[in-house]
This record gives sequence, C-alpha cells and structure tokens, in this order.
Amino acid sequence: MRNDGPDPDRALPDRAAASGPAAPRPLIERVGMAAIAAGVALLFVGMAVMSFVAGEPFLGVMSAIGAGMTVWVGLRTLLHG
Repeated sequence: MRNDGPDPDRALPDRAAASGPAAPRPLIERVGMAAIAAGVALLFVGMAVMSFVAGEPFLGVMSAIGAGMTVWVGLRTLLHG
C-alpha cells in the first residue's frame, strides 16, 4: 500500500471553525496595527521626499504610492476590524 498524502477521511477537529467568518479584532489590536501602519507610512513618505530631492522621480512616486496604500490599509484596519 502506498501513502500519497494525508488521509481524506480524517478531518481536522477545527475545520468547521476555520471555514466560518472571522471574529472582529479587539479595539486595542486594531489601534496597535494602525499605529504600526502609520509608522511604516511615515518611512515611505520620508523615502519619497528624499527621492524627489535626490532627483529620482520614479522612486519618489513609487514610495508615495506605497505610503498611500499603507495609510489606506491602516485606516481600513482601524475602522473595519
């Protein structure tokens, strides 16, 4: 007999819980993750400013886009959990 992988008849005990909707995150966790996102966004903004000053517009634009996306995700995490 050959073993080609896990036994499909053997179900994981928490399979039903994993397929359901996720519980909302606690407020303190959302605030903490949003604060981390704000810090990363500040780094992106700093890199964008330095890139424009150094004459690298492509890197500056990409850094500004990264900052905007990070702020968007941080706000979304804070507001929607």
